[in-house]
Amino acid sequence: MKRAVYPGSFDPITKGHLDIIKRASKIFDEVIVAVATNSSKKPLFTIEERIEIINKVVQDYPNVKVDTFNGLLVEYCSNKEAYVIIKGLRAVSDFEYEFQMASINKKLKENIETLFMMTNTKYSYLSSSLVKEIGRLNGSIEDLVPQEIIPIILKKLNSLQ
Repeated sequence: MKRAVYPGSFDPITKGHLDIIKRASKIFDEVIVAVATNSSKKPLFTIEERIEIINKVVQDYPNVKVDTFNGLLVEYCSNKEAYVIIKGLRAVSDFEYEFQMASINKKLKENIETLFMMTNTKYSYLSSSLVKEIGRLNGSIEDLVPQEIIPIILKKLNSLQ
């Protein structure tokens, strides 16, 4: 079985993330969307909420699983017998950081590859941080995230004000 891991904080998941997931699900037998517990970020949603939200938007993709991980990504991949890490790239600036991460991951685990997927150009500007900022300022996030999670995001943002 060809299994890949698509890691990220997904706080919240965007249409750009979902585009990468859809495309990866056509290439691999199984794609694990691995929600990172990143202590350097202050998330809007808890890990449990993010997993629930992602499960809601990937339910039409039977070969996509959602999980969480803490620690080294390459160790997580090895434990899941996944030998490909999927990384979405929006711009050249993403590449510099992701190239460095791919290189250190290769140094740590030679048998794990990183696959860079260019985002659809209509999502090249999109990030979870922008979604949260636009939502906080009462702007429309309709074209940025899947329809079914807009009320969840807005409710969460409103509860913080």
